[in-house]
Amino acid sequence: MRQVVLDTETTGLEPELGHRIIEIGCVELLNRRKSKSDFQRYINPERDIDEAAIEVHGITPDFLANKPLFGDVEQDLLEYLKGAELIIHNAAFDISFLNHEYSRGESGFNIEDHCAVIDSLAMARKMHPGQRNNLDALCKRYGIDNSQRTYHGALLDAEILADVYLTMTGGQTALTLSMDTTTHDNADDDSSGNDNSPKPTKIIKANEEELRAHEEWLDRLVEQSGTCVWRQTPQT
Repeated sequence: MRQVVLDTETTGLEPELGHRIIEIGCVELLNRRKSKSDFQRYINPERDIDEAAIEVHGITPDFLANKPLFGDVEQDLLEYLKGAELIIHNAAFDISFLNHEYSRGESGFNIEDHCAVIDSLAMARKMHPGQRNNLDALCKRYGIDNSQRTYHGALLDAEILADVYLTMTGGQTALTLSMDTTTHDNADDDSSGNDNSPKPTKIIKANEEELRAHEEWLDRLVEQSGTCVWRQTPQT
């Protein structure tokens, strides 16, 4: 399964008023694991950038002056996105800007015609009703490090959203981090005299309340994705 976590930065909030994309950042997930095939471009919007927008992302017209136009990168982006399932936080915003940019050219490319789209903001609102569900709030809720996010940036935000999405939909990130830490700890040189012989594994069985909570969590996975691998696997 190929998924692309996507984010954009723009000159303002409304493409209908002539605002443009100035950065595109994409992170590829293959079977729920990050690949090394990221896509990131800065784009000269050929117009001013709202001061309020600069305060959010820190990208200035001077920085973009020698960057390519959208028309120079649109074919590469099209090939990168085509056929992927897109994961976007507040998808309507980014999709409207992307479709607006493509409408200015000759490709006639429309995102929804070629890509399935998952709105992680809508997903978070269903999972956490009545709570803040912006990216910073979700990072805090799921214990994801976003300390580098002093400014919004399309690629950085896509990286963070990938971690948030994987955790929201099954905890893959937390599991991988746990495995990596265990591997690193066990790889230490044993010349210190530590006893590295195998220890018996302590098995802690879930109680009835925990089993109920687990089933409710699986119900949410089915509601969001339509399937649940744990319920397709025979239980022992």
